[in-house]
Amino acid sequence: MREVERSRFVMARPPAVHRTLSPEAVVAAEGTFTVSAVEETDTGTVVTAAGPGMSVPLRFESRDDGLRYTVEGEVGPFDHLETELTVTPEENGSRLTMRSTVSLNLPLPFADRIAAWKRGNELERALDELAADVPGG
Repeated sequence: MREVERSRFVMARPPAVHRTLSPEAVVAAEGTFTVSAVEETDTGTVVTAAGPGMSVPLRFESRDDGLRYTVEGEVGPFDHLETELTVTPEENGSRLTMRSTVSLNLPLPFADRIAAWKRGNELERALDELAADVPGG
């Protein structure tokens, strides 16, 4: 299992940033999957993310400082995928941080390193997209 973290400063206060965050926006901003379904449950929001040849259910939960999501069950190549998106106040704005742990169930050497490298790129892309959507960001 590997952990990846990326962050981005945004010239907007946390309340403005929080208003732009949603499970659908996060999945779309990462750029690997498209949202094919959204279901509100008692324990959070389940977004079905569709990609080439697979569909992945992601369970989102809202937190005071952002969002957290995990892959539901054993789906596709993932043994484990968990991501936290936090928004913290910083001088004259906010810091968006995405931290993800990933593990693949593929019998390949360095599979988790490759997954972490790909995940890092997804987090960079997501932060760029999410920051661009924040008014004043």
